Amino acid sequence: MGIPAGAGRLLGSGRTADVYALDDGDDHGGLDDHGGPGGGAWVLRRYRDGYGDAPAEAAVMEYVRGHGYPVPRVRVADARPRTDLVMERLYGPTVVEALAAGQLTAEEAGLALARLLRDLHAIPARRSTDPAVRVLHLDLHPENVLLTPAGPMVIDWANTDEGPPGRDWSMSAVIVAQVAVDDDPRAPLAEEMLSALLADCPDPALLTGPDGGLGWATGQRAANPTMSPREVELLGEAGELIRRLLD
Repeated sequence: MGIPAGAGRLLGSGRTADVYALDDGDDHGGLDDHGGPGGGAWVLRRYRDGYGDAPAEAAVMEYVRGHGYPVPRVRVADARPRTDLVMERLYGPTVVEALAAGQLTAEEAGLALARLLRDLHAIPARRSTDPAVRVLHLDLHPENVLLTPAGPMVIDWANTDEGPPGRDWSMSAVIVAQVAVDDDPRAPLAEEMLSALLADCPDPALLTGPDGGLGWATGQRAANPTMSPREVELLGEAGELIRRLLD
């Protein structure tokens, strides 16, 4: 796929999307440039293969940002394709990169994830009137948290939904646990991070209780088409590690 019209260089690619710099001279779909960190920088996130719903993602991001949650600003344009999300460009390492550079410890990383989950679940649901239902990120892991000069910022809201907070805690735990149980040089750090994350969970029953989200999260990961066979194979061991750390 070529570079989209009006976009600059490719900044990065994930499992489902590519991120491009936007030329500050472009009109960005007729929207005024209100600026981003470092002088008005914005990026285009374009989903591939029919994945994603950018307008729905943007609506949730703006909602939680209105409640003080740390997410990049987004631009909403009715004429923009559903694959395209224009958002504020952020500067800083991911938590994974900061760990590798020795800028924070695995314990600090786990506690940061826990704090971000708790803060998110303090926000009332956007649609549901059930007080037990909250906005969920459902992909809050160390590569989706950027450490900017303004503090941690949460990106990649493609999987966002509403539901019981235990699903969010479980999904974050499962993602980190899959690294912790893999034949990966990062495994010891991932287990330390997971231990700190779970130690700061307000109630282990959110994951492993009768209505806990751990079974749901492992099922969602197993059904995720972006998972490799190896990643799916690790889910059972990842779940066992989580239960052991919660005991």
